[in-house]
Amino acid sequence: MNRSNLRRIVPAILAFALLLVTFVSGGVAAAAPSAHDVAGAVYALTNAPAGNGVVVWNRGADGSLTLAGSYATGGQGAGAGLGSQGALILSQNNRWLFAVNAGSNDISVFRVGDAGLTLVDRAPSGGTLPTSLTVHGDLLYVLNAGSSGHITGFTIGERGQLAPIVGSTRPLSGSATAPAQVQFSPDGGLLVVTEKATNLIDTYVVGQDGRASGPVSYASSGATPFGFAFGKRGELVVSEANGVPGASAASSYDVSADGKLQVVSGSVSTHQGAACWVVITGNGHYAYTGNASGSISGFRVERDGSLTALTADGRTGVVSGNPTDLALSHNSQFLYVRIGRTGSIGAFAVQPDGSLQPLPGADGLPANSAGLAAR
Repeated sequence: MNRSNLRRIVPAILAFALLLVTFVSGGVAAAAPSAHDVAGAVYALTNAPAGNGVVVWNRGADGSLTLAGSYATGGQGAGAGLGSQGALILSQNNRWLFAVNAGSNDISVFRVGDAGLTLVDRAPSGGTLPTSLTVHGDLLYVLNAGSSGHITGFTIGERGQLAPIVGSTRPLSGSATAPAQVQFSPDGGLLVVTEKATNLIDTYVVGQDGRASGPVSYASSGATPFGFAFGKRGELVVSEANGVPGASAASSYDVSADGKLQVVSGSVSTHQGAACWVVITGNGHYAYTGNASGSISGFRVERDGSLTALTADGRTGVVSGNPTDLALSHNSQFLYVRIGRTGSIGAFAVQPDGSLQPLPGADGLPANSAGLAAR
């Protein structure tokens, strides 16, 4: 057979083989996954003083949650609310899950796998009452809220082990600050800490060696800065819990490379009680605060970083209890809410216009649980 004939025959044979495979498989190359296939997971801490643990729910493609089990951290919880955001976080690649053990002053590291979680390390936090964590690449920082409070850095090894960075411990603005959260900026060049008692926001510059310098402290736009998140363009959105009923708010800030903060939107009211937790969708379009009055307030984040409330009364979503943390699935399709009063998880589908469609949630958390993470 000459080469010309071979070039004509081979494609015909391949086409016939493909037709045969399609016929045998019922007309499709592979079955489409059902809505209940596992698409991700949601995690929360028991925060139990007799033995802390991570409760895991499998997330379906439709946002539904199915209890998948509980994994001991090897440490102890505080047995009371931590008053923080970031007690439980995932690495950027979802390979590792990090948890605070506020009762035993250490940090647990889990490897995330298809079959569940595997505890790979537990390391002292370098202080007392660790309440918030943040990760960027192979760097992890912890906020120790006990005593006068400080932040401390660690490197993350290839197998998840934590090694303290010598000289990385930095103070807060002073004593009795009641810090709420620590978080890296998107590029990892800065750390930010909110202080509830002093109404200050601290910034730290992170060097190439992973050590933080600072802080430089800035006055919050409103009272009781609590949780915060960075937007897609680097803007900082901060919740303001404020002790006055109905006076809680959210503010946004422009953040320079050297950590300077400039207010963009100052104290946009939620018209709700105690806005404490903040998340921002992956596309940067919407921010949400969890309010102690049993509601979630949504904001549109404009291109200049300014905030516009999605609803006049601030009630973009409603839950049957007090939201005590928020988390978005990795694709920002679903918003999950830990409800402290009922020990449950509320769920919403995030709509293209930022509105929230209620979904069935889940139960299974003890009182005084802490943290929330999702993928």
